[in-house]
Amino acid sequence: MIYGIGTDICDVRRIRASLERHGDRFAEKVLSDAELLTWHARSARWPERGVRYLATRFSAKEAFSKAIGLGMHMPMTWRACEVGTLSSGQPVIVLHGALKEWFDARGLTAHLSVTDETDYAASFCVVEKLAPGA
Repeated sequence: MIYGIGTDICDVRRIRASLERHGDRFAEKVLSDAELLTWHARSARWPERGVRYLATRFSAKEAFSKAIGLGMHMPMTWRACEVGTLSSGQPVIVLHGALKEWFDARGLTAHLSVTDETDYAASFCVVEKLAPGA
């Protein structure tokens, strides 16, 4: 059963401007420790790729926060919600701390899709409530 649906589109130029204004502090606010490692590696090789990585994570977390109905209110925080990647390349939501406890207590699971182009990153998230015993 669908619990919630969230979508977000993010202007990559806005993310670039935030990085220029605030430096690494902006990325450190939005990204988990694991995401920060990837962001630093991508940014070092090709700065624009790092910007788009940050934009897709920002967008995905916004879409997820909408799908669970909390927006950016506790226990939802930027760093407690991580966007991981399976070996197949499929993006997945990985939760930490109080947000993970909140999510698991409700028997929820999330499905995520992310994409980016030169100027925009977009994400779509569907959260389902698992049937008892599933």
